[in-house]
Amino acid sequence: MGADVMGPDEKPRRVRMTPGARRVLEAAERLFYEHGIHAVGVDTIAAEAGVTKKTLYDRFGSKEQIVVEYLAGRDERWRELLAGRLEAAGEGAVARVVAVFEASRAWSARYGAKGCSMINAHAEISDPDHPAYPVITGQKRWMLDLFTALARDVDAAGADRLARTLMLLHEGALVSHGVGVLPDPFGAALDQARELLDA
Repeated sequence: MGADVMGPDEKPRRVRMTPGARRVLEAAERLFYEHGIHAVGVDTIAAEAGVTKKTLYDRFGSKEQIVVEYLAGRDERWRELLAGRLEAAGEGAVARVVAVFEASRAWSARYGAKGCSMINAHAEISDPDHPAYPVITGQKRWMLDLFTALARDVDAAGADRLARTLMLLHEGALVSHGVGVLPDPFGAALDQARELLDA
């Protein structure tokens, strides 16, 4: 199923959540994150959710739309958690950058044992015409924009370079957490980020 190409400020089409749709989405989220998007079929999702395939298609129309809902829902929850952490950090620019890394560590400990769902999904969905593709790339652009805004408060002249470096540290920590080869990738990334910010 193709999709209209969305502009950077457009949002993907979403479906209204009925109780049956919510059960489908909860099952799909568990299955997609644990096994991968391509490995999980609609039969498995319907069986796990306790609904018929007809109900699944009536609510979502396609597996692709379930993927959109899965990723967009995770992104919304992440942004909500991060907003709370940034608010608690106060107005200090350095404290707010630190709060992003600490929020990612908390999120990953609770929801991300296998790494970042957006990065994992991008490994399976590389077609820009897939309706979930803008959700994946949009989330990463949003993170870069966030780091850029925070970096401007630290060093207006070098904000773009600082933001890109913070983004690379952050994304590297997410990937390393999912792979499990470093004992505390967020701590290591945060140490590097603090050195940059102090400099």
